[in-house]
Amino acid sequence: MSRSIGEDNAVHFEGQIGVSTAQSSRAGRKDTNEDSMGLYVPESQAEATKGMAAAIADGVSAAEAGQEAAEVCVTSFLGDYYGTPDAWTVETSAQKVLTSINRWLCSRGQHMREARKGYVSTLSVLVLKSHTAHVFHVGDTRVHLLRDGELDALTRDHATPISEHQTYLTRAMGLDVKLDVDYGQWELRQGDVFLLTTDGVHDHVEPAAITSIIGDHGDDLGAACEALLDAALAAESPDNLTCQLIRVESLPDSSADEMWRKLNDLPFPPPLSKGQLLDGYRVERELHSSSRSQMYLVRDEDTGARYAMKTPSVNFDDDPAYLERFVMEHWIASRIDSAHVARAVEPLRPRTFQYNLFEYVEGESLATWIQHHAQPDVRDVAEIIGQVGKGLQAMHRRETLHQDVKPANIVVGRDGVAKLVDMGSCRVGGIAEIAVPIERDRVLGTARYSAPEYRLGYQGDARSEQFSLGCVAYEMLTGKLPYGEAIEHVTNRDEIDRLRYQPAHTHNPLVPIWVDGALRRAVDPNPRKRYAELSEFLFDLSRPNPRYVEAMQEATDSGGSTRLWRGLALALLLTQTLTLVYLLQ
Repeated sequence: MSRSIGEDNAVHFEGQIGVSTAQSSRAGRKDTNEDSMGLYVPESQAEATKGMAAAIADGVSAAEAGQEAAEVCVTSFLGDYYGTPDAWTVETSAQKVLTSINRWLCSRGQHMREARKGYVSTLSVLVLKSHTAHVFHVGDTRVHLLRDGELDALTRDHATPISEHQTYLTRAMGLDVKLDVDYGQWELRQGDVFLLTTDGVHDHVEPAAITSIIGDHGDDLGAACEALLDAALAAESPDNLTCQLIRVESLPDSSADEMWRKLNDLPFPPPLSKGQLLDGYRVERELHSSSRSQMYLVRDEDTGARYAMKTPSVNFDDDPAYLERFVMEHWIASRIDSAHVARAVEPLRPRTFQYNLFEYVEGESLATWIQHHAQPDVRDVAEIIGQVGKGLQAMHRRETLHQDVKPANIVVGRDGVAKLVDMGSCRVGGIAEIAVPIERDRVLGTARYSAPEYRLGYQGDARSEQFSLGCVAYEMLTGKLPYGEAIEHVTNRDEIDRLRYQPAHTHNPLVPIWVDGALRRAVDPNPRKRYAELSEFLFDLSRPNPRYVEAMQEATDSGGSTRLWRGLALALLLTQTLTLVYLLQ
């Protein structure tokens, strides 16, 4: 996983960051080398979505297994980081991996008499992705940036001096089950040089000398690494000596024309009609059409399998932002593993036109379902919303927001399984942090179902999806939306604050109090007042939450909801009367 010591590598491939790297490590005046280091530069386009990574660790000498801890930190990070979903952001991927490593180190050290005698190591990590440097740091190893002749430390030591020659680590990997990692990010420039060192180097070689040594060796980063270790030895460093150098040779192409050429390798297909054949797929009928795309039911001529084929609209054949989003839609769906998200299908034959294939869900859209089910059973609503919620949760685990949750984008199959469709408005954390030379198409979904924070320019999160799902559940039960048409026209904070929730029972008196309470909270205009987790909303929608019943009872006792109870009594009386008339006929 790591490069050999002193090796100088220049790695770059189309559309990705190009770097030169070198690293070196010595035991120095110690009998054993408890430092560890590693570099990983992706060798495939797929891995490049994670960027390149460097890690340096210094096993704590006082710990019985410091050397092993340092090796575990480096090798585990470089191995596990590239195994995380490529839809995750760098921060999410790294934090989860670091937490996992720390727990393993702590568990291994538990059998030892003193925690500080266990598996303890410092760790600094550098990830370069697109136009950004990401730094994660615990302990007293360091990451420096050399830019325009100035050397700056990007990390601060987590150590307290206890004597002239000894320090006490306040933070380290394996020191405590609760891991506190420093994280920062910096914009990259071509020519930037990053230096990672253990304290055996930076405690004994002054910044000015470091700058001079790197500058004197020019393009030979391997020689510069060796010279830095020589300088530390000459300065009487008693510790292990390790350093890494990474120079940014090139940044991803900033040419919009080049990006458009790559996206537009395949032409848009013409409008399709029943019976037409495209790449071996026979069109059976059009499923849906809008200003942005067309969806067809097609049958594979070789296998007989039926799929949904989505084609881009010719209205956007000169719009690179639209095409990037269209191309990404299939990529996103292929990375979501859920029975409640429509599955992407990889074509069996080379494509000659631009289109996406998805599984065909035989059934009806939830919009049609609502038309056919006036005042449905609450249990049926909770079941469908619960399934859609599971689909959203699967997406959120991949740091992906659907951003267009509405009845038309939910299909209820003949087998009763509900699936989310249309990934055309999705936001993917790991992709959003990749810089592109175009202004990305910022689709916010359908206004009447979108959370109000989007109108204030906020990015949105899982609670924004909760708002949309709550609106869908409300509409299933009432045929209306919780704020009527007002939600579509808000443009500022004052207008949002003036939104008033319309209790579901005013439209459907058979909606239980506890269901109305769950809906009210899920669609609160203030995202901080919604459920902290989508799972909490789904739970309250399917099981009575006593808190909502008690709150309504308190309001009733104070005379605030007398009309509600009168209305419910009247509805019950009417239902019983109609039943009696039916039985007497």
